[in-house]
Amino acid sequence: MKKITKSNKNIFLKGILPLLLLISFVFNPIIVSAEVAETEINGELMTASSEFLRDLDFETWQLVAYNSPLFEDKLILRVIGYPGNLRIDHPTELNVESGRKQWILDDKTLLNPGLANDGRQAAAEFDLDELIQNIEKNRPLRLSLPGVFSELPVPPFVVKEWRSLN
Repeated sequence: MKKITKSNKNIFLKGILPLLLLISFVFNPIIVSAEVAETEINGELMTASSEFLRDLDFETWQLVAYNSPLFEDKLILRVIGYPGNLRIDHPTELNVESGRKQWILDDKTLLNPGLANDGRQAAAEFDLDELIQNIEKNRPLRLSLPGVFSELPVPPFVVKEWRSLN
């Protein structure tokens, strides 16, 4: 008759390994860091936050936040789509929601000569200053641009990047 014994492997895999993983996460947490880097905007190198996000229709958009010398160093949000896929009519307002709070950001695109003369019309710029000054936490946001996209979720780490620029 064969004697059945417990393997030391099972004890290690079921008991000790999860404990070691838990301890490693407690003492070495995974750090998700936002990236704010030098980016060329309007022919100049500027410190900016640049992220690619998808709207609820799975279209990808690039969101670039930067302090614009064209607008007295106000924080500007540039929304960029793929040229040829859309045309953004100006002026248009960007609607921003977070919970029960709502903001409407003014379109500054036509005040930027580089974008105003761009025939592709695949980018728009908005005054992000008021929004950033009115939020105290890195909260998730939902953007909507009438006729362009109905909802673009912005995660808290992107809001943190934007707030770090102000």
